[in-house]
Amino acid sequence: MTSRYWTRLGLSLARVVAAGLVGSLVTALGVYIYLLDKRPDLSVWHVADLDEEFTADSGINDFRHYLALEERLFTQLDRLVYDQVPVGPEQAINRYSRGSLSDPGRWPLNWNRSFELGHEQPVAGVLLLHGLSDSPYSLRALGETLHETGATVLGLRIPGHGTAPSGLVETRWQDMAAAVRLAARHVRKVAGDRPLYVVGYSNGGALAVQYALETLEDTSLPKASGLVLLSPEIGVSSVAALAVWQGRLGHLLGLEKLAWNVLLPEYDPFKYGSFAVNAGDLAYRLTAHIQQQLGALQKQDRLADLPPILAFQSSVDATVTASALVANLFDRLPPADHELVLFDINRRAEVGSLLAEDPRTVFGPLLAKDKRSFDLTLVTNESPESNRAVALTTAPGERVPGAATYLDDWPPGVYSLSHVALPFSPLDPVYGGPLAADSPGIELGNLAPRGERGVLKVSGTDMLRLRWNPFYDYVESRVLDFTGLGAR
Repeated sequence: MTSRYWTRLGLSLARVVAAGLVGSLVTALGVYIYLLDKRPDLSVWHVADLDEEFTADSGINDFRHYLALEERLFTQLDRLVYDQVPVGPEQAINRYSRGSLSDPGRWPLNWNRSFELGHEQPVAGVLLLHGLSDSPYSLRALGETLHETGATVLGLRIPGHGTAPSGLVETRWQDMAAAVRLAARHVRKVAGDRPLYVVGYSNGGALAVQYALETLEDTSLPKASGLVLLSPEIGVSSVAALAVWQGRLGHLLGLEKLAWNVLLPEYDPFKYGSFAVNAGDLAYRLTAHIQQQLGALQKQDRLADLPPILAFQSSVDATVTASALVANLFDRLPPADHELVLFDINRRAEVGSLLAEDPRTVFGPLLAKDKRSFDLTLVTNESPESNRAVALTTAPGERVPGAATYLDDWPPGVYSLSHVALPFSPLDPVYGGPLAADSPGIELGNLAPRGERGVLKVSGTDMLRLRWNPFYDYVESRVLDFTGLGAR
């Protein structure tokens, strides 16, 4: 047989294999689309077109006009969503059914909306930025405490939030960043020459960092005196970059359900249950943009101009990882007054043999670093035999921590914090623990339903996820010290 024969045979086999692979991929894609489209039907809150929402192109340059637009937005929400949803026992925990246990209208204030706590003579200005699919409620308690010290506090409702999950189907991160700039200018205006602090939770943490970086490039923006970050979204999986194609494919095929990663009942008054594909995409694009900003400013040797950063992060976090926070932000910062507070797991809890990965793999190398440029505080057990937690701070260039700060005990049955737990007190009426304050509506922080798996529309892992921080008082006290408002 000639070499030409073997060449033709090899090409033929390659074509067969390639055709088989393409066929398999097409089949797998078809099955994936079929399964996504077999999910529950979309509800009115998934498809409502809330076109009164703020965008970067709205032409609004005053925060009072932002609030006026927000008023029209919530009027539109009433008409397009609330007026379309029936009331009755079967809607008892439907956020969009008036009078239900989950109706935000049961609360004295609708914390889904922007709020401002002012003083005639403020000692500081504070801007609060909530997380993705979240609402201003998440930083309400911290904002009220800062207001009591004399600070003027603005809790911004970030575009796409506080209304219906459909609000995040088309919102861009640039719309969110534009709203942050508008709010920061307003806080600077009312606080005068007093210090300005930005507090960001999750995606709000990413927006806070993005804003601080932008002030180094745009001198017309008011600079922050410090950033406080809770579970900051600084790095997300690169798989998120592919999510947008699911939505585009759904649009091409006329399958609206493909615009959604998660479709769940809306039982939480201040957080969406359903999660739009676009929300994951904008988070990816925002974090990628932050990395570009950091890289450019690092080359210009300008990161030393950033304000001090105090960040709180659980060492186990299903949304953002501590290692991404360190690699993508803290390791790039030059020496300054920056600090990362890491919450370890409960070492007394007998879950060691069940751990998928011990978080020591994250903070162990951090403690061993000789050239770490920031303070590292580890909140962990006083000893393996004790439920008492201690905060141990190790300065840059050191490997041995200073004196321990003693905190409360780990609560029974709690083995770790979570991404969503950090900003909430155990006493929070909605998300708090066994000693939570009375709620005018639903209480979500102490759920432990028991029964057969697969029966409920919401998974048991979601219901059992810790929603409150047993060390919230420590977080609050550290924020007060960091902002210089503790003595007040």
